Amino acid sequence: MMTISDEIRYIGVADRQIDLFESQYRVPEGMMYNSYVILDEKVAVMDTVDKNFTHEWLDNLQSALGGRKPDYLIVQHMEPDHSANIVNFLKTYPAATVVGNAKTFAMIEQFFGSKPEKTLTVKDGDQLVLGKHYLNFIFAPMIHWPEVMVTYDSTDRVLFSADGFGKFGANDVEDPEGWDCEARRYYFGIVGKYGAQVQKLLEKASTLSIDAICSLHGPVLKGAEVAHAVAQYNTWSSYEPETEGVFIAYTSVYGNTKAAVELLAQKLRDKGCPKVAVADLAREDMYECVEDAFRHNKLILATTTYNAGIFPYMREFIGHLTERGFRKRTIGLIENGSWAPTAAKVMKGMLEGQPDIRWLETTVTVKSALNDQSREAIEKMAEELCVDYVAQSPVKANKQDLKALYKIGYGLYVITSNDGKRDNGMICNTVAQVADNPKMVSVTINKQNYSCHVIEQTKKMNVNCLSVDAPFEVFKHYGFQSGRTVDKFAGEEVIRTDNGLAMLPRYINALMSLEVQQTVDLGSHTMFICTISEARVVSKAETMSYAYYQSNVKPKPAAEGKKGWVCKVCGYVYEGDPLPEDFICPLCKHGAADFEPLK
Repeated sequence: MMTISDEIRYIGVADRQIDLFESQYRVPEGMMYNSYVILDEKVAVMDTVDKNFTHEWLDNLQSALGGRKPDYLIVQHMEPDHSANIVNFLKTYPAATVVGNAKTFAMIEQFFGSKPEKTLTVKDGDQLVLGKHYLNFIFAPMIHWPEVMVTYDSTDRVLFSADGFGKFGANDVEDPEGWDCEARRYYFGIVGKYGAQVQKLLEKASTLSIDAICSLHGPVLKGAEVAHAVAQYNTWSSYEPETEGVFIAYTSVYGNTKAAVELLAQKLRDKGCPKVAVADLAREDMYECVEDAFRHNKLILATTTYNAGIFPYMREFIGHLTERGFRKRTIGLIENGSWAPTAAKVMKGMLEGQPDIRWLETTVTVKSALNDQSREAIEKMAEELCVDYVAQSPVKANKQDLKALYKIGYGLYVITSNDGKRDNGMICNTVAQVADNPKMVSVTINKQNYSCHVIEQTKKMNVNCLSVDAPFEVFKHYGFQSGRTVDKFAGEEVIRTDNGLAMLPRYINALMSLEVQQTVDLGSHTMFICTISEARVVSKAETMSYAYYQSNVKPKPAAEGKKGWVCKVCGYVYEGDPLPEDFICPLCKHGAADFEPLK
């Protein structure tokens, strides 16, 4: 029997006979149905298990109790793989009180025909005291049923997370890929549609100190595993890609579409694409394919025209994506048709309602079999998919592509530098071309920024031109903390330009490496006049303008009747009126002129 803490015991069971979880997800390594018991002055049991394991579970519970009787059964989730033994539990321990919310008890009546005699209905934020253990109930509706709640034991700092942070597989089966692989497939298969709700729960969880996560499926997560799992859930639930690369999902009847896919995959590898994954939808696990589509930042769909539509497996695949809110990806299409190819039009139509999708300019049409024209289109598609990877390459990049200057507008940039010990980055909105022969660029930086000091010493910097797909997290990361105290590139595999400075791997459309030729003292700011040693075009995406950031990226401040001022650059709110004339934003270091009254 596993011990979670001095008073918390694991009493779950392993199902090694199941082939399909929820009658659709293949689970060759089985499933866990987790349950826990807290042994305090009062005894609380956390959820039951699947109906096929009644006696095994009750045996585990009896052994953990050591002759005691449970006072409470806490029901966090009413799905039958966790709630099936509520009645059997009450037959064995009739004096126990069932704890749930109003929706929990409505579902108990639906499943079992009646409500338990002894119940405790809790609301969001309520607390149950067992003795020294304080159980705090946090509602998590639609993760992934409406009655779901999680429970935080503030004494041992354990989060009982219901289905959240679960995974496929039995706990005694070693997974060579660790928690992530089957947890990812589990998330996108079961929870993926409810990203907004997961984000709300993560926001609540961010206020808690969590030493262990006890989910209803999979292993107990402890220590560094907790932070890693929370970070992964934040990525998955915000629909951000996890892996830089291209996933190609295809169907092929006679092998000609497959040949086109294989040619594209080889060209992508040749051009330096960091990861190329290919899946035959007719032969591979459909939910593994769904997982891969969400994992990668670029997706190619390739299929035959079939009955004036698309091949059934491709239709099913796209349906799974749209059902789960697929977004924030680049998508390209390959179609095959011997007389009237319509597959690309159908696939695009199925995905048109998905937000934040960037479509490749190139669509490949194969008429029966590959020919010179379709091979040329595949080459063009590969070039379009790899333009950013080529630009990042120290060997293949065109380092004198002065079209990078066209990306300069009244935009937003990440300026990277290095103080000799580590890389640094800051947000800047004052980059301009100031001369054409020779081509020169000015960058103006507030003297309070650590980057200003570093660039004065080293005489070099990189200007990363942000594109409109950059999320607010980029601005928080590079703009709301100082490089003097924070390593902004910690844990990252840094891409370097010829001057040795960092290049952002994502969210930019161009990069310029600059050498400082002259500095101009502007009082609060220093202007650096620079020549260009490298200029790379990374993508065709539009530049992130200051206006676009204000309207579409920066969160709107919640005024809530407060009097004060908000920074137009970073959103920092100064409470009070008037705003001091010499006030400097503590986050982005902009002055009072960049503040406006709260509305």
